[in-house]
Amino acid sequence: MIVKTKRYALDSKTYIKIAMTHLLRTQWYWAAVPVGIIVINIILNLTVYPNIWIYFIALLVVIGYLLFWAVQFTGVSQLEQYKVMFQKMQYEINSQQILAKLNQKEGMQMKWDMIKSAYKEKDHFLLVLSRAQFLYWPFDIFYSDNDLRFTESVLRRKNLLKDKKAEPAVARTS
Repeated sequence: MIVKTKRYALDSKTYIKIAMTHLLRTQWYWAAVPVGIIVINIILNLTVYPNIWIYFIALLVVIGYLLFWAVQFTGVSQLEQYKVMFQKMQYEINSQQILAKLNQKEGMQMKWDMIKSAYKEKDHFLLVLSRAQFLYWPFDIFYSDNDLRFTESVLRRKNLLKDKKAEPAVARTS
């Protein structure tokens, strides 16, 4: 079966928002570094002398890291080489590959092994190719619920989406 989607173009604001969300989702553990520095400082403050400046430095490091990536993702949306990510495309999805078509004659083929991970959110699929490249498919680009379910089943068969946790069976007492 082949699922064909409606033509869709990713907006640069949506791209930046989703890229930052994905960055925070995958690199949240780096927040432990400034928190650890602050905890060590609190312990040392009880015995030595107060170092209030360390709190400001830890906060500036976190803000600087987030600003760095925000600038990077904004730059990606402006670069000529990434322009193809923001053009209107129609996708053809089957179990062997994804075809991203600009028109009937131009397009590109992506094998499923190019996708590192995938997420199903409440209103879209997110297929991650790299830290700055991904496919964002809102559910409204699919023509039917069957297309949506088939796409989800392909993602599960390729081990890109995690299986939903099974609901525990509840024994009835009468």
